[in-house]
Amino acid sequence: MSLLGRSLRAAVCAFVVLSGSVAAVATAEAEPSCHPQERTLRYVVAFDRGTSEAEARAAVTGSCGRTTIYYPQIAVAVATSADKDFTERVRSAAAFSAQAERLSVQRANGTSPARSAPARVALEPTDPAKVPSADRTGEQWDMRAIGADKAREREPGSRDVVVGVLDSGIDPAHPELASALDPGKSAGCLTGAPDRNWAATTSVHGTHVAGIIAAADDGKGITGVAPGVRIASVKVIDDRGYADPEAAVCGLMWAASQGMAVTNSSYFVDPWSLSCAHDDQRRVVNEVMARAVEYATSAGTLTVAAATNEAIGLVSSPHSGMRAPAEGCQALPAGLRDVVAVSSVSEKRVKAGYSSYGLGVIDVTAPGGEAGRCVLSTVPGGYAPLCGTSMAAPHAAGVAALLATEHPGYGARQLRRTLNGQATPIACPADYDLTGDGSQDAYCSGYAGFNGFYGHGMVDALAAVAPRRTGANPAR
Repeated sequence: MSLLGRSLRAAVCAFVVLSGSVAAVATAEAEPSCHPQERTLRYVVAFDRGTSEAEARAAVTGSCGRTTIYYPQIAVAVATSADKDFTERVRSAAAFSAQAERLSVQRANGTSPARSAPARVALEPTDPAKVPSADRTGEQWDMRAIGADKAREREPGSRDVVVGVLDSGIDPAHPELASALDPGKSAGCLTGAPDRNWAATTSVHGTHVAGIIAAADDGKGITGVAPGVRIASVKVIDDRGYADPEAAVCGLMWAASQGMAVTNSSYFVDPWSLSCAHDDQRRVVNEVMARAVEYATSAGTLTVAAATNEAIGLVSSPHSGMRAPAEGCQALPAGLRDVVAVSSVSEKRVKAGYSSYGLGVIDVTAPGGEAGRCVLSTVPGGYAPLCGTSMAAPHAAGVAALLATEHPGYGARQLRRTLNGQATPIACPADYDLTGDGSQDAYCSGYAGFNGFYGHGMVDALAAVAPRRTGANPAR
C-alpha cells in the first residue's frame, strides 16, 4: 500500500500487453471438474526455475485458471481463476492471491467488499496554466540537506538516464514533470501485465515522489534532485492504495526490460501491513519479489525502496528459495537483498518517529520530514508538503540517477556501493526520546559509520557529481 495511507481504488481490467511482453491467454476452457465461485481472482504463481512457458501455461489451464502473463526469466506467472481450489490445484508451483486474502479478512470481520471500500474520488485534470509559478525552492530544506541545490549546478543529470517511479501514477500534465516524463517507457501494472494505464487517477502520491526526483529547474515551483534525467510512470499502486505482489513484480520486470537505471518503490507489498508472520503465503510473496529484484539487478536496474512508516525494527529477507526470516518483521521490497532501503530523517537529521529501521536492512537515510516540516513537492494542480519514508526514498533514487549519469558503465551493484560509500555518516543518537516521557522510542544499534537508524548515512548529491579522483572505482 502507499506509505501515506490507502487512497481510493478503481478496478482495472485491461490486459493489453506492450511490445516485448508475453501475450495474454484467454482461450482455455475450464475443466468440468472445476468448482467456480462468485468472483474471479488474480494470483501470482511461482514455478520451479527453468519451467518453460508452455509448461507453466499448461499447469495453470489444468488447474482451472487462465494465464495473464508469464515471466520466463524468473519462472513467475500471473493468472486468474474462479475456482476456489486453484491454489491447491497448481501442484507444480506455489500460488497466492492478495485479493483472496483480503476477501478472507473481510468475511472474518463480517464486512463485504462493497461496504469496506471507500468512496472513489477522481483527481481533477491539471491545467498547466493554473499551476502557481512562484519560485518555492527556498522552502526545499530537504534539497539543501543532501547538497542537491549545489549538485545540479554542476550536473543536473543526463537524459540518457531513466528513473522508474513505481507508484500510483504520475500526472502527465504537470508543467514541472511534463518534459521529464517518458510516456513510451511508462506502463500500468495493476493486472500483473504491462498496459497503457499509467497515469495518476485518484492519488497524488506518485506525482509527489516524481517531483522529488526530477522536477524541472526552471525558476518556478520546486526543483528535483536530478532535473535533467527522464522519469517513467510505472503504476503498481491501485486506486485504493494497494500494491499487490503481481503488480510489483510486473513493475520491476518492466523497468528492467526498458533499461531503466534506477527504480523507486515508495510502497510495501500488500495485503499485509508488514510480513511479521512467516507462513507459506508470505514465503510465496517473498520468493516472487526476490526473483524480480534479482533479475532487475542483473539487468542493471538499481531498486531503491522506502523503509515504511511503521516505526518498527525490520529484519532482512533471505534471497530466495521460498524462505522467509525466522523471526521479526520484513518489508517488501525494502528488506530484500540488492535493494537500497531508505529510512527517513527530519530537518534536524534525526530519525523520524514514524520511520522503520533495522541494522543490516537500512542502507542510507534521506529527508522525509516530520509534522509541521514536511517535504514540498509536486501534486496534481500544484504543490504540497507530505511526510514519510515515501519522500525519503526518491531523494536517494535521485542521487543514484546522478551517479548513473557520472558513471554510465556502472551496474546496479556498483551504483549501490557508490551511493552507500559516499553517504555522510550519522551516529546513533545518545538519547532517542521523542515524546519526552523518559523512555527510548526506538533503539539504534551499530556504530557511526553503519547503524540501524541511518545505515551508511545521509545520501550526498554533491559527492555524486564531484570531480572523480584518479583511480577511484568501486569494486565490481
